[in-house]
Amino acid sequence: MRTPHRISNDRVPFDGWQEESVPPEPGGTTGAPGRYASPYDELADLDDNPLDDVLHEEPAYRDDEEWSPPDHRSRGRRRFGSLSLAVKGVVAVLVLTAFLALADRWAVLYAEHRAAQQLKKELKLTAAPEVEIEGFPFLTQLADRRVDELKVTVPDVAADRVTLAKVQATAQDVRIQGKGLTGISGATVDRMQGEVLLSFADLNRELGASQVTFTGHGNNRVLARGTLPVAGHDLEARADARIQRLGASGISTDIDNMSLAIGDLATYRPGTGADQGLHLTPKSVARLTAETDKARKLLSIPAIVHRVGVPASAVRQAEHSDDRLSELTGSPRFVKKVMGMNLIDIAADNPWLLQKLGIDPNLLDGLTKLTRPELADRLSLAFQLPKLPGDHGYVRLRDVKVEKDGIRVDLSGAGLSVGK
Repeated sequence: MRTPHRISNDRVPFDGWQEESVPPEPGGTTGAPGRYASPYDELADLDDNPLDDVLHEEPAYRDDEEWSPPDHRSRGRRRFGSLSLAVKGVVAVLVLTAFLALADRWAVLYAEHRAAQQLKKELKLTAAPEVEIEGFPFLTQLADRRVDELKVTVPDVAADRVTLAKVQATAQDVRIQGKGLTGISGATVDRMQGEVLLSFADLNRELGASQVTFTGHGNNRVLARGTLPVAGHDLEARADARIQRLGASGISTDIDNMSLAIGDLATYRPGTGADQGLHLTPKSVARLTAETDKARKLLSIPAIVHRVGVPASAVRQAEHSDDRLSELTGSPRFVKKVMGMNLIDIAADNPWLLQKLGIDPNLLDGLTKLTRPELADRLSLAFQLPKLPGDHGYVRLRDVKVEKDGIRVDLSGAGLSVGK
């Protein structure tokens, strides 16, 4: 068994090998042996360091020079100066045109405002109307003291008991009065055309206390349907109105077929004609004749027996025989006669009759006070145009048309003046 040998780490120089001298490390002692140099350090010493140029780059400005910001305006002046005269002229014209257009629009707004305020004052309106001056440019028209066309829209104009939804007019050849471009004291209109709208929606809202609605029916007819309060009762109202022009500045309505229905018991038509007054409905007469007690009460009134022409012998037979009573009161002639009677005259002497029929006696007093003219006035749509400013010229209403949304009337005028 071999004895282990220790391997020595000491290097023994080979025969004939001579140790090269290694330069001393920085800071080392001259002549003292140093460490072995790294091969990378030797390679680095073979070439220049690229960071030396960056680290030793000369500054862009000198330390003794003062820094100042760049002048971009001079650059812009140099660019504009390099443009041709034609391009400069076009730019100048565009800038001048923009300023003139802005001044023209400002003058239009000023003139429209002055005109609106003057119309509000002279027409005594609650709000200023809308005024729109047509045509461009306006400054040339103002310098000539004449506007080609001007549109005026006046909403919510009070006309008697109704309000006109819109009055719209277009004035042509308007001569301006005043001195200077801003001195506008008045105007004179040579020609004017427009229209007036009386809206059904406004009518239904304004006359809403009566709860009556108005709808168009044909070219010149309006239907009124709704309820009217009479003596604490809401009676169903029906009427037809015929619309027509009244003079040069007014609209009138003829109310026909006015009636107030008391449920399905009776119908009241104001007036003194044969078919006017308080009359029973066919349904009410049918119930009346079907009940023997009410039928006998009806025959006990001499005025009714006389008006229907029933002989006294027939009345006596009906008083003792239900069959004879039913035969008498159920005849078509008797029903027609009873429906044609005016209950107002009969109920005045026999107030219990209305109670038997289911009608409030107090209602009779309210109906008799509701005359035909009063009821017609409550359903009337008549109006007059407000007085226009100035002592010269005229405005006339022309065609009257009943449309779906309301009553539309055309108007024309000439020679009108506004302001001084």
